[in-house]
Amino acid sequence: MGPDVPLLNDYKQEFFWKRFPQTVLGGPRLKLGYCAPLYVYMHQLVLFLTPWLLGGIGTLLYQLRVLDEAFAGVVSSVLMLSVGATLQGLARCMAHRTGVVQRLPAANNILADEEEVEFTHCVAPETVHFVVPGKKFMGNVVLHTFLAGALCGLSTWYLLPDRLSGLYGHTGAGLGAVVPLFALSWVTVCIGEYSLIVNTATETATFQPQDTYEITPLTRLLYILACITVDLALRFSGSGVVELQVAAQVLHVLFVVLPVLWALGMLSPLDALLLWAMEQTLVHGLGGSAMSTNIRLLVMLLSSVCVAICTFFIPSSLGVVLFTVAMGYLLSQDLTQLLVLVKGTSPTLGLGWWGLPLSLMFIIGALTEAGLLHQLYFINSGNLTLGVNSIEHWESYIVAPSPQEVVGWILIALFLLTRLLRELQGACVLGGAMLNPLYPKRVTTAQAFRQKTRGLRVAGIIRRILLNLASPLAMIAFLSVDESLEKVHTVSLAIGFTRAFRMVWQSSEAALLQMVLVVIIRLAGGHRVARWNELGTTVQLILVSLVVNRVSQFVCKLSFALTVLITSWTESKQRRQSAGTLLALNAALFPVLLGVVALSALLSAPLLPLFTLPVFLVGFPRPLRSWPGTPGTACPCPDSVYYQQLCKRLASAIRPAFASGAFGSCSPGSHYLGRFQGRLLWISVLERGYGYCTVNIKGLELQETSCHTVEARRVDEVFEGAFDHVERPGQCFRLLNPHWGNVLTPCSVLPVRVYSDAQNVLTGIIDSPDHLRQLNSDFLKTFVWILLRYCVQELTRGAQRTKGHSLQTSGRKSQSSQLAVPLEPGPAVVKVAMDSQIRPESSSSSHLRGQDSSSLSSFADWSDEDDLFGPVPIRRPIRMMVRTDEGQTEVGLGVSLPGSVEIHSLYESMALSSLPTLRPLGLGLGLGLPIVDKGKDNIPSLTSTTVLRNSQPLHFTSPHSELFSLPPEWRTAQLASSKLQVLRPCFPEAWFCFCLSQLVLESFGEGDFEQVTLGLQEDRALRELYTQVVLSCCVALGADAQVFSPNLLFRLYCGDGPWTEGLEWLRANKELHQLTLRAFRYSVKLLVDQASLGPVESLDELFTTLQDYHENWFIGLVTDRSWQDSVAQEKPFLFSLGHDLTMGTYTSRVLSLQENLVQVGVLNEEGVRGQWANLSWELLYATNDDEERYSIQAHPVMLRNLTVQAADPPLGYPIYSSPPIHLRCL
Repeated sequence: MGPDVPLLNDYKQEFFWKRFPQTVLGGPRLKLGYCAPLYVYMHQLVLFLTPWLLGGIGTLLYQLRVLDEAFAGVVSSVLMLSVGATLQGLARCMAHRTGVVQRLPAANNILADEEEVEFTHCVAPETVHFVVPGKKFMGNVVLHTFLAGALCGLSTWYLLPDRLSGLYGHTGAGLGAVVPLFALSWVTVCIGEYSLIVNTATETATFQPQDTYEITPLTRLLYILACITVDLALRFSGSGVVELQVAAQVLHVLFVVLPVLWALGMLSPLDALLLWAMEQTLVHGLGGSAMSTNIRLLVMLLSSVCVAICTFFIPSSLGVVLFTVAMGYLLSQDLTQLLVLVKGTSPTLGLGWWGLPLSLMFIIGALTEAGLLHQLYFINSGNLTLGVNSIEHWESYIVAPSPQEVVGWILIALFLLTRLLRELQGACVLGGAMLNPLYPKRVTTAQAFRQKTRGLRVAGIIRRILLNLASPLAMIAFLSVDESLEKVHTVSLAIGFTRAFRMVWQSSEAALLQMVLVVIIRLAGGHRVARWNELGTTVQLILVSLVVNRVSQFVCKLSFALTVLITSWTESKQRRQSAGTLLALNAALFPVLLGVVALSALLSAPLLPLFTLPVFLVGFPRPLRSWPGTPGTACPCPDSVYYQQLCKRLASAIRPAFASGAFGSCSPGSHYLGRFQGRLLWISVLERGYGYCTVNIKGLELQETSCHTVEARRVDEVFEGAFDHVERPGQCFRLLNPHWGNVLTPCSVLPVRVYSDAQNVLTGIIDSPDHLRQLNSDFLKTFVWILLRYCVQELTRGAQRTKGHSLQTSGRKSQSSQLAVPLEPGPAVVKVAMDSQIRPESSSSSHLRGQDSSSLSSFADWSDEDDLFGPVPIRRPIRMMVRTDEGQTEVGLGVSLPGSVEIHSLYESMALSSLPTLRPLGLGLGLGLPIVDKGKDNIPSLTSTTVLRNSQPLHFTSPHSELFSLPPEWRTAQLASSKLQVLRPCFPEAWFCFCLSQLVLESFGEGDFEQVTLGLQEDRALRELYTQVVLSCCVALGADAQVFSPNLLFRLYCGDGPWTEGLEWLRANKELHQLTLRAFRYSVKLLVDQASLGPVESLDELFTTLQDYHENWFIGLVTDRSWQDSVAQEKPFLFSLGHDLTMGTYTSRVLSLQENLVQVGVLNEEGVRGQWANLSWELLYATNDDEERYSIQAHPVMLRNLTVQAADPPLGYPIYSSPPIHLRCL
């Protein structure tokens, strides 16, 4: 998109110019966009002027001396109350007549401005509803009506001509100002009344997306009453307070300008104003910090106020010192972490219970120091005075410094040392203008980074000790010997000491700077200024805090304004046709620009660049978080899981960086941008206290748009210029930051354990006939291994469940906890009747994932650590008939076989002689074997040519073969034997025997390993069982091709293969289907590995490789739910295939969990707040949600597109946002 993209499209421009006049006038809709009868406009005009008419009646009665000023106000109030009640009653009556369902008021309904109403007559229901929409809640009807009456009465009193004449003078210019003030002030009142009682206008200063509780009508009322309150205070004080009189004069002028301020959006809505006032009071008045949530802000403000009140009533100065030191320490901690400890869970990245005794020891030491110094200083002050009087002749030569002055020099030294050590920690120094020559460059591995930053880490530890241990003790010493403690029983000093001792802990670095500035002012002779010296140290600290905060905001805002102004011309893609004109206007009106920047800094409000152009307004004051809700809301998508995994790892890495100072001051309201490969992380500091910090981490979209790509590329260039340190000609410019002026300043590199994403093109691998020819053999081997591993897992889970069941039924004889009686050594045949019903464990496994995976295309539910096979029921021991070599029949106990019918469980209450003759139930073996004669020990080979049915019992020659038997329903494939006969030579018998030996070793240990292995390997029935199941699944899946094509391989990998004869049977056996698909995906991964790393040379290597796949890999599709689960569980490796349709190539994607370097930089916080303020205005008021609008286009210097993404929903769209994360940074 070009730079001349319309700021608002034609439709939105028309919409805006209809809405803006309504906002200016407080609600009347005089521009509708369609023809309306004249009486619609007349109704609105009359209602708009009604407060003026009613107030004029009271004013006239007073001027005629019929009533005094109080009764004149009451008359106007009663008349307005009657009109308001009539209007609201009429609105509700018409709403009930037209139906129960009511429309939303225009203030909450964006489409209300676009509705075309068909008017019938002047008092029709649609006319009344259009002019007076009414309130949603009955409580608001009553409240707003009474407030409207009160406002009219107070305004009549406030704007009496005699009162205005007395305020500005009865002659000359004062008398000339009364008439315009009176007329324009009543316009302001009419605007406020109309918005309150008739129809509420949409405010340009909008904080909440929805006005659920109809708070917006109270906003204009609030500012009108604030002006009136000062005048009332002046009236009741007897006009003797000069300050109040000056304030009243100024506010009368401001009263006239209120409509302009409302239209420009400079005055906060009620909810934002309340939160902003609470935050400013807590931070600058009581020494606290901005809080992460509104509830925490309210609780902390009330707690701090209670501490200040208690300080005022403590009689002893020593008690004040000890109380404020202790309470300051407690309030500077995140006490919610104690609740986490009590609940038994470890605190978020903290010290746990070890932190409590350490904190207790430290605070006891601080209290001891404060108490001793305070007592010694005030006890010895009198003796020191006497001593000085006795040696007056030395005074002209030697002036002994006071203890506070000595401590002041120590504070200056601590400040310089800690600031120097902090500058050394980051990649840039001097505000980002120069690169730090001591910071390591061109580091690619985490290990190398740690080695090269060993010296910086030592410096960081020293700074941590000085800032967190030495500095608080020194500042406590400075305050404990302050002379103003003797007169602490004043409100200002009580608040001052509460704040000062709180700041020592809450923000040690900021408190150290403020005290150093106070000390420097004293050393420069500030103590000779009487008014400054009378304030006392603690009140001086409050003033210094405000000045430092506002000056720093002014510098940041001015930097942001110059960036917007300069780049509007220097960036060719941002140069609009109006750029030259705007640049000239800003140059000509530069003092006005400085005034706007200074006013926004003074109010701690964002500097709003309208449509991100160099047209600057003062945004309304709001909390530092900029958004009303609790952090943690996002627009999730499948890519969100990558940020979820990264979030906690990154938080652990941020802790030492915060503590050492690599990220700068890290005050609440700071924003940082992290970059690793395609991922962008937005880190916001929400709260800061002693030894802890609360942050919110957001993840921005990975599917990069063109704008996103442009800004991400510039982010990479900024980091490369700082961390890779590209050489530039000239020694003088070698250390200059090439991207100084960008809103992003590089800070540090963090070693983080995160997934590295590698994508490779498989050309030459997946389409190579030599490699594809090996795939069939690898698939059969992999499938054999997976089936045997499945049986071992079933055996392990069955033993665990049996053990748990036996513990629950202890004290009773339970057959389910007994093991099978070992058989006598020697060859034997175990004959077990089979049942055609599905095994309980197989049927229950279909509920494993909670969703159906009956089709190959929807297979997305297994991972390497999932319990694919479901709960295994406890098998009850049964009596088995064992035929020995001597022809004798013995009865033994054994574990019931899968699918067998337990006679004693079905007919345990009946005599055996009464049971009917049991006949074969047609349960097939799945092998196509003929019925075995009694005297035969051998098992014939597979020769049947008919459709296979599981119709006969299994004859195992090993007593342990039943442990590796497969479920009976897996042996019911409806396939012709001819297909299996062709594939039978492909079955890997040697590999089958090798896997048996390895798995038996894992299951049985070293005891009878060789004998068990030999018996299983010689069991032909077991071998034929696996041959049949493996080959049947191979044919059913469609993997029996001689040579695979790349397309067929990819389709089978995705579970979307062509239809085959046995596909429906395979899909019906969901568990077997999943195992088959897993085997094929393992074989594809094996094909890629062998093509890249070389062929597998031994069976042992193949077994180890498959074991590694099983334990450390997830092999599937990126779209699988299990892929996201594996990322969240931090599976070491993930593998997937993909198909690039545009290039016509097949690709592989591998995620590797390893320690990588994440680059982090600090953003201009005022630039972020300003862009977010414009976003709020543009979307909530102008409703400019066009995806191609100018203010969302890429801006490489301001990072405009990324900043918009990082805003809280619904205005922004981060794909991940963490809840507030508590970090211990001591």
